[in-house]
Amino acid sequence: MHFPSLELGTLPVAITAALFSIDIAIRIVMLGVVPHNRRPSTALAWLLAIFFIPYIGLLVFLLLGSPKLPKRRRVKQQYINELIIANTQGMDRSGYLSQVPSWVASAARLNRRLGAMPLVAGNSVDLHSSYSGSLDAMTRAVDEAETFVHVEFYILSFDDATAQFFDALQRAVDRGVIVRVLFDHIGSARSPRYGDMKRKLNAIGALWHAMLPVRPWAARFQRPDLRNHRKLIVIDGVVGFTGSQNVIDRSYNKKKNVRTGLQWKDLMVMLKGPIVQEVNAVFVTDWYSETNELLTEDVEVLEPAQGPGLKQAQIVPSGPGFDGENNLRLFNMLLHNASERIIVTSPYFVPDESMLYAITTAAERGLEVQLFVGAISDQTIVFHGQRSYYEALLRAGVRVFLYKSPYILHSKLVSIDDDVAVIGSSNMDMRSFSLNMEISLMVPDPEFVSRVREIEAEYRHDSTELTLQDWLDRPVLMKYLDNVARLTAALQ
Repeated sequence: MHFPSLELGTLPVAITAALFSIDIAIRIVMLGVVPHNRRPSTALAWLLAIFFIPYIGLLVFLLLGSPKLPKRRRVKQQYINELIIANTQGMDRSGYLSQVPSWVASAARLNRRLGAMPLVAGNSVDLHSSYSGSLDAMTRAVDEAETFVHVEFYILSFDDATAQFFDALQRAVDRGVIVRVLFDHIGSARSPRYGDMKRKLNAIGALWHAMLPVRPWAARFQRPDLRNHRKLIVIDGVVGFTGSQNVIDRSYNKKKNVRTGLQWKDLMVMLKGPIVQEVNAVFVTDWYSETNELLTEDVEVLEPAQGPGLKQAQIVPSGPGFDGENNLRLFNMLLHNASERIIVTSPYFVPDESMLYAITTAAERGLEVQLFVGAISDQTIVFHGQRSYYEALLRAGVRVFLYKSPYILHSKLVSIDDDVAVIGSSNMDMRSFSLNMEISLMVPDPEFVSRVREIEAEYRHDSTELTLQDWLDRPVLMKYLDNVARLTAALQ
């Protein structure tokens, strides 16, 4: 049999033709693959990456394209949800829902369906807006622990500012208290003195695990940018904390931050009452996901206390372990049902189309809508992507306030009319809606909203209001960077 000879000079042509064919095939195939069960903006962002850089774009898509946790983790989440629902039957039929506006009751039912947690009464809810004050309060609470302490933070760091908190954990262990600690693997590992923190936990005698570890060599791998962004503490099941603050120095221990005076501004809430068990259920779920140990002995249903000043409250867990975007659905429902006032505080405001339409429509129909964001940010691409939305917001009538430099306004807070406030770890961006595991607290109580208004007034005092004309007059280069960053918004 005769084979035609392939001259050396034709080899590059053959390779080029093959690569060109593969390039075209990748683009055509991915046109039908990428949009599956994705919002159009996310699909478009991925397709742009694949069309501009086919081979690299395809590789990154294969690594990062799935917005869901591995099946084993989602099965565990579903199992915990079923336990919570079984153990709280009847709690949302006990008259609590009749004590709030009908649309808030509907939001509570939505949260129950999506995240399993009921609206419960008989809680005290105290705000802590001082960074050092929050650390002090958490330290004091740990010092009062008798049975267990559960600690879970996106970033946990052992430094001069947090040493008192770790000392309290040591004293707790010395008293015979069980201390369990969870921290996000990537979130904490990127912080200085990560090794010191782990060695300190070992010296204390705490039981600890890194959440969502990225260790492919140990067969522990998932999409590496799916992170556990929650912040919470539970003491004995009766005292809890949650909010936006990590356990780290206010400068995040970065040399540049220390040099420029950059500091974080956060908001935490201290809880007592049945709602603490809902916070604890979130920890128990995450502990089970990381260790296969189900802490059923630390979970119980508490009867609501009676007395003046006690609030109804509901925990809303969200993230890629759930089928839906629990926090986005809640926020959109609240925005659509507002009748007077909406105030949103978020360090990273990168809404999807549904939220952008909800918030601009609220302003267009005459509501007072305010957005508090930072004048500066620690996330360059996200910051420019966020800025690309300001013009649409300002034209719709949203008042945009830029919190003063050199502070990162890191609080995550939404208040609606005089009826309800939501505080937690969730930013108003697509990363928090789809990629991060978050925890939010909904409190439907006018007196609590009035206290939230005081915090918002402090933010307003320390902010500069952005005008449409000032924004339109910004440098052309800034406009270009903002618009380019917007293309990556769905992937942030």
